[in-house]
This record gives sequence, structure tokens and C-alpha cells, in this order.
Amino acid sequence: MRAIVVLPALNEESTVAIVVKEVQAAVPDATVLVVDDGSVDRTGEVAREAGAQVVTNPFNLGVGGAMRVGFRVAEANGDDILLQVDADGQHNARDIGLLLAAFDQEPGPQVVIGARFAGRGDIAVPRARRAAMWILARYLSRVAGTRLTDVTSGFRAHNRAAIELFARSYPADYLADTIESLIIVAEAGGRVHQVPVSMRPRLAGLPSQSPARSAVYLLRVMVFLALSVFRRHSQTTSNRPPKTEEL
Repeated sequence: MRAIVVLPALNEESTVAIVVKEVQAAVPDATVLVVDDGSVDRTGEVAREAGAQVVTNPFNLGVGGAMRVGFRVAEANGDDILLQVDADGQHNARDIGLLLAAFDQEPGPQVVIGARFAGRGDIAVPRARRAAMWILARYLSRVAGTRLTDVTSGFRAHNRAAIELFARSYPADYLADTIESLIIVAEAGGRVHQVPVSMRPRLAGLPSQSPARSAVYLLRVMVFLALSVFRRHSQTTSNRPPKTEEL
């Protein structure tokens, strides 16, 4: 099976080469594609020197926009599997095999999430951010019809049907790339799985987490969920056939 590993990267020149090498060691037959998402450092150059293919966005599109590029490249190349791995080193490439083993033979789009908080290791997360993740996981578990614990994880695998689906419709808005993408799969009749993985601290640089930012994240999650529920309710209502009056 043809596989491509997509690394969305923004100003990750200090880590991207390490991650590229780890991915190459874990899945030597896969294409490694770094989407340099408007970096102002040498991210793209360093990734290319490490042996990755590089697509450079002229300005920052966010993770969703970078992944949309990756899905379109995968569709054009005829890839059967697309793996998403962060370029900061938090995802352990040796766990890629766990994600690939979770696919089943059912038709339709499938997404496998490498999940924290699923019984294998743990990573420190501020209380407000963890609360937001719990709320999101409860909501998405109902939508997907399976228990999920880490729906914001960017460590994911997608089959060919999911590649074709997301090449046309992958959401690029904040939170939508992780959350709404799972809703899209569920509403397309697909399946969402998760497997427990271990996460690591960033290999370099500073994490974006802080109590203040975590509180803002929680607020954004609540707003996103409210909008998502409203949008799904509106779509359901608009799709209902009009009532006919009896004569």
C-alpha cells in the first residue's frame, strides 16, 4: 500500500529534521511530505535536506489549511494511507504501526486517532484545557458512535476513502481540522477509531500552554460546540420534507 506521512510545520527548523528521520526509520517505504506553512525560519530548507518532500505555503494557513494541501497531494499521487504527524516531535513515529494496524476492511472513510489519555502513558495538560478536551471527547463520542478520549490529537491515519473525502472538504478553521473533520467522517457513514499512544514533550521550543491560554481554549471550545450543534440542527431541519396539510 502506498503511504504518505504529512508533517504540517510552522517555524520548526530545530525539530523537523529529527522527526523526518524518525518517520523514515518507522515507515521507510512511505513518502514524507513537510508542508511548510508560511515559516519565517529555515523549516522548509532543513526538511528538504533531511530527505523530505516539501510544499511551501506563501503564508500561514493553519494546520487545517496545511493538511488540506497534504490530502490533495495524496489524492493526486494515488496514496492509500495518509498519516498526520506533528513536526515538533511530540508524536513517537514508532507508534505509527499501531495506527495502521487499527484499520479494518469495512468500506468507507476511516480515521484512526493516536490518543493520549487512553491508558498508555500520560502528558501534563492544564486543568482547563483537559476539561475542554473531555467535553469535546464526550460530544464526538456520541456523534461517532464509539468511545473517544482525545479528539484533538494531531497524530492520525486516514484510509483512501478518507483521503478522497478530505481532499474536497477538509476544514481549515480553528478546531475544525480536528473536531469537524471527525463529524464529516461520521456523517459520511465512515468510522473513527482510536489507539492508545505515548506522547512526548516538544523536542525544542516552548509549548503554547499556559493557564490563561487554556482558559481561552476552553471558551473557544464551548463556542465551537454551540455553533456545531446549531449547524447540525439547522441542517437536519432543512432536510426534513415539508408537512402536508390534510384536506
